[in-house]
Amino acid sequence: MNDLPMKPSRGFITLFYKEILRFWKVSAQTVAAPVLTALLYLLIFSHVLASHTEVHGVPYAAFLIPGLVMMSVLQNAFANTSSSLIQSKITGNLVFVLLPPISHHEFFLAYVLAGVVRGLTVGLGVLMATVWFAHLTFAEPLWILAFSVLGGGIMGILGMMAGIWAEKYDQLAAFQNFLIMPLTFLSGVFYSIASLPVFWQQVSRWNPIFYMIDGFRYGFFGVSDISPWISLWVGLLCVAILSIITLSFLKRGYKLRD
Repeated sequence: MNDLPMKPSRGFITLFYKEILRFWKVSAQTVAAPVLTALLYLLIFSHVLASHTEVHGVPYAAFLIPGLVMMSVLQNAFANTSSSLIQSKITGNLVFVLLPPISHHEFFLAYVLAGVVRGLTVGLGVLMATVWFAHLTFAEPLWILAFSVLGGGIMGILGMMAGIWAEKYDQLAAFQNFLIMPLTFLSGVFYSIASLPVFWQQVSRWNPIFYMIDGFRYGFFGVSDISPWISLWVGLLCVAILSIITLSFLKRGYKLRD
């Protein structure tokens, strides 16, 4: 792959468009299905945990919605990049992406940005489907946008790492089931960590996804378990570290040129 050009090449634009089109052509599966799943989560949890009337002074149903929106953003950003790479590797058509004169930076950005777009699309769909079930405020819209993009970026990069590393679908499934699912479900989507014992509060602080959920929720209600500035710096640090690792894989062609 060539070095990064001064401006986006036609190859980058084509690859980015291809990745957008890949999920949009099957939007019933990639967009509508996750929206329905999140809606079911809301209906079940808001009913079962109806006794939890408020969290940080926010009605529980309203508290739950931003968590479900962000969880959908994260999971779908990961799914887009990881599934695209593993499918291309298994079917053997990855060579058609590697042969054109696209730099490894452009390759990285095209996949990650497409993952973020899918995550945001699904997240917006979840928000539109669930907003009718509770009164939401939008205290800090810029924080909502910042953490949705940042969280989608983190999971999009993780998806690339998983897609590069995995050689079979079951390896990718193991990566998702034993890392991604615990990180997202144990990140405060359904609860505030303030309700946990002290030990588990400390454990939660080692989960970078917790900071994305908490910061995103702050954008709606202006309350959070952690300062949004701390969450922002944690997210930026994660993006930087994961980007360096993934770009090094791409530059060396790790498990891509074998």
